[in-house]
Amino acid sequence: MKNWKKVLALVLATGMTLSLAACNGGGSTASTAPSDTGSGEGGGSTSGNVSIELWTYPIGQFGDQETLDGIIAAFKEVHPEIDVTIQLLDYTNGDTQVTSAITAGTTPDIIMEGPERLVSNYGANGLMVDLSDLWTEEATADISAVSEAVVNACKGSDGVYYEYPLCMTTHCMAINYEVFEAAGALQYIDEETRTWTTDDFVAAMEAVRDAAAAGTVNVMFPGIIYCGGQGGDQGTRALVNNLYSGTYTNAEHTEYTANSPENVEALTLLKSMVDNGSLTADSSFQAADELQQFANGTAAVTFCWNASNQSQYAEQVQFTPFAMAFPSDDGEPELCGGIYGFGIFDHGDEAKIEAAKEFIRFVCDDAEQGPESVRLSGFFPVRDSFGNVYEGTENEARMSEFQVMMPYLGDYYNVIGGWTEQRTNWYNMLQQIFVSGADIQTAADEFVTASNANI
Repeated sequence: MKNWKKVLALVLATGMTLSLAACNGGGSTASTAPSDTGSGEGGGSTSGNVSIELWTYPIGQFGDQETLDGIIAAFKEVHPEIDVTIQLLDYTNGDTQVTSAITAGTTPDIIMEGPERLVSNYGANGLMVDLSDLWTEEATADISAVSEAVVNACKGSDGVYYEYPLCMTTHCMAINYEVFEAAGALQYIDEETRTWTTDDFVAAMEAVRDAAAAGTVNVMFPGIIYCGGQGGDQGTRALVNNLYSGTYTNAEHTEYTANSPENVEALTLLKSMVDNGSLTADSSFQAADELQQFANGTAAVTFCWNASNQSQYAEQVQFTPFAMAFPSDDGEPELCGGIYGFGIFDHGDEAKIEAAKEFIRFVCDDAEQGPESVRLSGFFPVRDSFGNVYEGTENEARMSEFQVMMPYLGDYYNVIGGWTEQRTNWYNMLQQIFVSGADIQTAADEFVTASNANI
């Protein structure tokens, strides 16, 4: 385990989110209960069987014991010689549990999450198995047809695949449709493509501001730039980067670029909008707070939206939350995404490694189980051949509006080094600019210097 001290520090501090957890800071309660299907009490294997253990963060219904028991039961029908036990993690204590397991040498065989953990942390520090044999020519072509970004994100800087993906999503924003309609702001959005330009975004937010001042609409804030912590920070990053086609890192993911002329221009525009009241900034808010204001009807937009949040807040909202891509100067948004799949910790036991690979193949690639696994995640398939997995289901209409966003997936830069530290640097920079009135170029330069120092 090379550089194990470094990876422990990284894992402890990691706050990177699943789409829902990233936006609201929440997480399910951790469970250490084994599956009723498979090995018996204590995780031991039956005679002649190979026993493997799966740890999973709450990625949709993969955080539900009963759902996982069903998957394992189906797997056992195909592979009765492999027993699988489960431990459920959450986003409050899960990273600490993994860190403790790394320290004690008791990591599971399989772990489910995203490249930020599996590739950039565990894989980069020599803890994971090379999964290149899962990436067959057929699988690579199928996944590439959806997004090259997914393929690249699952590889380490050494070119080795440390993750095999199941599903993906894009993070977007949303507007209060009725407020925009009453304010005359719908003219500034393309409802079919769910896109808008930077100029249209500015005009729309000013229209909402003016309508609120006139009493035409009942909202307190047109929009809130939340900068009180890491929660949902993919929203503020995407907002800044898209306004003038900036990037967060270079293409090689070797340095941060938030101080580029494009990003500084975007930050300058947002500061002017805060100053004129078409936006507000709040250093006590994280995304969960902003989302609640949106759900309450107090804010007209949210910068932290996805299918999971729509489902979570569905019973609270008394209006139509209309999902939108982030505004961009050229009308071609590049959205932050979430990629979720499996990695295998390297214990040097070839029998367990092969058994773990069989489980991953079944969950991700099986003609029947693969699409069902995606549906259980609540996201979208990384395989083009799976098509629309929600067609004919009760979720077809709800998921279709987010399906529109999938072609807008941008570079998956989350795999850059120093990820944990830069998240703190990012919200501190936003506070300096929007709350303290710091010079924008200076604040952005300081962000880049501090963040690059941790790569």
